Amino acid sequence: MVSRSYSNLLDLISGDSPTFGREKKRLPRATTVAGALSELDDDNCNSVGSDAPSSVSQERMIIVGNQLPLRVHRKENGEWDFSWDEDSLLLQLKDGLGEDVEVIYIGGLKEEIDLDEQDDVAQTLLDSFKCVPAFLPPELFSKFYHGFCKQHLWPLFHYMLPLSPDLGGRFDRSLWQAYLSVNKIFADKVMEVISPDDDFVWVHDYHLMVLPTFLRKRFNRVKLGFFLHSPFPSSEIYRTLPVRDELLRALLNSDLIGFHTFDYARHFLSCCSRMLGLSYQSKRGYIGLEYYGRTVSIKILPVGIHIGQLQYVLNLPETESKVAELRDQFRDQTILLGVDDMDIFKGISLKLLAMEQLLIQHPDKRGKVVLVQIANPARGRGRDVQEVQSETNATVGRINETFGRPGYQPVVLIDIPLQFYERIAYYVLAECCLVTAVRDGMNLIPYEYIICRQGNEKLDETLRLNPESPKKSMLVLSEFIGCSPSLSGAIRVNPWNIDAVAEAMNSALVVAESEKQLRHEKHHRYVSTHDVGYWARSFWQDLERACRDHVRRRCWGIGFGLGFRVIALDPNFRKLSSEHIVSAYKRTKNRAILLDYDGAVMLPSSISATPSSEAVGILNSLCRDPKNIVFLVSGKDRKTLTEWFSSCELLGIAAEHGYFLRPNQEADWETCASIPDFDWKQIAEPVMQLYAETTDGSTIESKESALAWNYQHADPDFGSCQAKELLDHLESVLANEPVSVKSGQHIVEVKPQGVNKGLVAERLLVTMKQKSILPDFVLCIGDDRSDEDMFEVIASAKDSLSPVAEVFACTVGRKPSKAKYYLEDTTEILRMLQALASASEQAAARNAPQNTQRAFVA
Repeated sequence: MVSRSYSNLLDLISGDSPTFGREKKRLPRATTVAGALSELDDDNCNSVGSDAPSSVSQERMIIVGNQLPLRVHRKENGEWDFSWDEDSLLLQLKDGLGEDVEVIYIGGLKEEIDLDEQDDVAQTLLDSFKCVPAFLPPELFSKFYHGFCKQHLWPLFHYMLPLSPDLGGRFDRSLWQAYLSVNKIFADKVMEVISPDDDFVWVHDYHLMVLPTFLRKRFNRVKLGFFLHSPFPSSEIYRTLPVRDELLRALLNSDLIGFHTFDYARHFLSCCSRMLGLSYQSKRGYIGLEYYGRTVSIKILPVGIHIGQLQYVLNLPETESKVAELRDQFRDQTILLGVDDMDIFKGISLKLLAMEQLLIQHPDKRGKVVLVQIANPARGRGRDVQEVQSETNATVGRINETFGRPGYQPVVLIDIPLQFYERIAYYVLAECCLVTAVRDGMNLIPYEYIICRQGNEKLDETLRLNPESPKKSMLVLSEFIGCSPSLSGAIRVNPWNIDAVAEAMNSALVVAESEKQLRHEKHHRYVSTHDVGYWARSFWQDLERACRDHVRRRCWGIGFGLGFRVIALDPNFRKLSSEHIVSAYKRTKNRAILLDYDGAVMLPSSISATPSSEAVGILNSLCRDPKNIVFLVSGKDRKTLTEWFSSCELLGIAAEHGYFLRPNQEADWETCASIPDFDWKQIAEPVMQLYAETTDGSTIESKESALAWNYQHADPDFGSCQAKELLDHLESVLANEPVSVKSGQHIVEVKPQGVNKGLVAERLLVTMKQKSILPDFVLCIGDDRSDEDMFEVIASAKDSLSPVAEVFACTVGRKPSKAKYYLEDTTEILRMLQALASASEQAAARNAPQNTQRAFVA
């Protein structure tokens, strides 16, 4: 497969195209020297349009994760031995992609490889496993993984605030730089193998959250998905992170972002709204964020388990033997099972306290109920892990000393690594599984438990069960884990409420057998149909859908460092050149100019809404040219506009979105639409007043023809929620009134039907035609949705224009629009208008004796 990401310039110079997967090739090893990476590091960051034709005949997915799905150990002869890690989710998800999809893995290794061995190891993994290793120096890896990932991101994403140096620690920018460096190394590895027009890239988890920016910077049209396997905290928690904007913007360089639950997605969308001012929409079941012309799709689907692997282990003779051993060990005892990592978020201590409470409140359970707690080794390290281990051991010791007796220990703590089949055996025997983490991204333990409790004929025989009898299982789950919403038959608990958890454990033991069977059947049906293959297949399909229109869009990369983003536009949408429009302006004689005021003529950063002296001067210069008819179009009321532009005698003004119109200062105000009455205001205003009183920061703007409720300064989430309610409320009470209710940028407005800015453009062109004036130059500038009506009228007004007319419909900013041109901001607009005004002044100086202002009467 040909890659256009030439990492080795010697290949390019020699004309040899690097290949992958077709011929053996020694991939150049990216530089992995430890050190700080500047956020503005732009090595190899030239945006690539990747317009060359593809030579790919097979679809390919590049899966990028922190660790490769490999087991590594050094043999006695000193050689490295590699094998697939069957427990790795990255390996298991391959089943959902189909046999026709080639999968390439990029990630780190769990063992440190010496520098002089790295090239050979990389080639071996490439040839034998289609894996591309990212070799990280030990010091850099420690800062990246144990530092930024585990010290900053992991606690924060699990709702733990760094309130003191002991809790998470203060933000360390050197760790952040290490995080960037590692993501950059991973990006270099992707560059070695990617064919950007054809390959899909799927990035996994919080370790690589800035990788999308590095990849998008190299290839603007890269087909990129990201899935977060941890929780995403609420905005109140997330906003404490000093690099919060950088991480959000990096994620938004993906085409599809996946989350396990709606809660996590909702928190992410709320952060985008509060910190970046972005809004989202749900269309036909898909949630999308508009980001600089690109639609970033949001995927909500919990991951599943690999059922085939579980069933294979269940059928092993070792599993059967272990089940028989445990059956004899716990004869006449009921097993409650907990399987957790040894970290502060898994709630092991709380679970033990609940077990203690159960034995206190229900003495009949003593000697009969055993809690087997399997404690997997901690993934992180530090004092908090040591404290959890100490507290766990102390609590287990106290409970066993208090309630234990010869032949009976109420709590069995297993804190040594177990073989997978050994863990499976405990699942098979456990009457109830307890997962009471205080915060967890997904947690697949309950899914594994359900499948294991379904068992098979051999295990039924070992346990002396009737194979025909229905299976049964019980789950006690924390409300704060990702799998909880999927398992509706579980007993859900607040793990902090020890008494409630103890009662839930008792309920799970005493519930009727038929109830256990029904719950198990419901859970088994869900788990068996929503396995890891279903999850991967669904994500893959949505990623293909999200990237479908990449080919037809034109893309530009803008911004520096982590502020980089790609703007995607229609192929016919381009920036308005000052030279081009000035040239057209000079050679035309009948010009119509329509300018929106808010956001186009007025600087949005200005505290005062009044026009600047510069803007007024430019407008006057344009109006004095006898070849020009200039109209200012605004949503503001006519009284305000009259005061602001009192010095512009020849300027035409349209107020309240075109309802009022005045061709010049000496003419009277007219209305563009006939409105019999405004009785509807008596209905709408009290409703708006109610929402204004209950939404702090919102205001009502009363105009002669319209009413507007503005929530620009209200809480974004609450304001948006209230706006939707107000829109529904107003549409209901005004259903029989001749008005339209519209929502806009931080506004809900009620105005007469048929009133829009397009009326102004239509009125201007029709009147000019009646005077036998066919414009040969039309300039229309606007910045928001209300201006699209003007663009639409101008685009369809061929009969009212000269056959050689030059039309410039221009929007502010690069975004989807009916306009064919754009300028970046108000400053550029004023600069362009000043160029037109200067051209008029130069022409006036040449023809001073003949100058006479054209009068326009609407």
